[in-house]
Amino acid sequence: MSKPVVAIVGRPNVGKSTLFNALAGEMISIVKDTPGVTRDRIYAEVTWLDREFTLIDTGGIEPDSKDIILAQMREQAQIAIDTADVIIFITDVRQGLQDSDSKVADMLRRSGKPVVLVVNKVDSFQKLMADVYEFYNLGIGDPIPISASSRLGLGDMLDAVAAHFPEHSAEEEEDERPRIAIVGKPNVGKSSIINKLVGENRVIVSNIAGTTRDAIDTEITWNGKEYVFIDTAGLRRKNKIKEELERYSIIRTVTAVERADVVLVVIDAVEGVTEQDAKIAGIAHERGKGVIIIVNKWDAIEKNDKTMYEYEKNVRQVLSYMPYAEIMYVSAKTGQRLPKLFDMIDMVLENQTLRISTGVLNEIMMEAVAMQQPPSDKGKRLKLYYITQVAVKPPTFVIFVNDKELMHFSYTRYLENKIREAFGFKGTSLKFFIRERKEKDR
Repeated sequence: MSKPVVAIVGRPNVGKSTLFNALAGEMISIVKDTPGVTRDRIYAEVTWLDREFTLIDTGGIEPDSKDIILAQMREQAQIAIDTADVIIFITDVRQGLQDSDSKVADMLRRSGKPVVLVVNKVDSFQKLMADVYEFYNLGIGDPIPISASSRLGLGDMLDAVAAHFPEHSAEEEEDERPRIAIVGKPNVGKSSIINKLVGENRVIVSNIAGTTRDAIDTEITWNGKEYVFIDTAGLRRKNKIKEELERYSIIRTVTAVERADVVLVVIDAVEGVTEQDAKIAGIAHERGKGVIIIVNKWDAIEKNDKTMYEYEKNVRQVLSYMPYAEIMYVSAKTGQRLPKLFDMIDMVLENQTLRISTGVLNEIMMEAVAMQQPPSDKGKRLKLYYITQVAVKPPTFVIFVNDKELMHFSYTRYLENKIREAFGFKGTSLKFFIRERKEKDR
């Protein structure tokens, strides 16, 4: 089951970023910077007690005039309404209740989404609680006093947020159909691909009720097997500000990828692979999903005998952090190669759930060590004791060594390549954890 999504909404200068950074930086280890992944921290994974959720920051350009401030807040509120399971509406006790707060509160109330009202900058509960009571006038529940900068009241706020998270239902747990997210920039042909698949297979298509992500879930049956496609189309917005469009598309992508087993990253063949494509693909890579790069509009490319080779070389260069990703060249317009997509999805799903016995893994590792000696530093050499697989989706391995500091990234990559040579694992990332074990513990 996917993690709940929590969005922060509020006027400029009320402390959205401070709250986001407090939750993202203090309570969790934020996801490492990955090449190709956006550097501005629009989202983060947060753990509170035993609950995990994805936190998104809807903040953006700080406008100059009050009219634009209200328009901007409405945009933020709409992103939150469309995307989030729970909304944190943050206000400022020092500035007091503003007209724009009331208008956005109306929008949030009408949306029917759970809203946690937070009053920030309450550095002294004793002195400022009387001012907090003013925010009851918004009519969206009890205001929770916090100070994001001093980390006061965050526990009470997170308890209130977590109270709105959906419980794991038996029905959701039993739904084992593969979930395929189809992501990419606007106008690359995401919806066209799904429409072609639906049209050619002549299946009954229904929107699955209960989704809160504002993405369209489509059931497609192929050769008797059911798949659920999550379409993130409709990323274009009335607001044409480039940064806001990019932010919105990334937020939507995060929530769709979170729910998926395999992610199809659609690229426009005519435009070529771009930095924005790299950011979108990086989200799937970061979360350890199966990845297939779909180069659409291939029919519009003039070709010679080297075209595909040169194109793949360019894609691999821009997406160098995910060499395992499979690449398909298709045309949603003509249907070229689309029927083969399901075979590739099945292969990636199989690789995502592949388990290798500890005995076989250790044979591969010992052979790799014999071929290339482990690194050493200041006379001390790395010793590898054993390796075992501990999880799937993605396949995850733990390597026990004498000293973690000696396990250089390049040697881990060398072992990964040896495992891939033996078992392929096409279309899926592999995760490795290094653990120390002293010789006497063996």
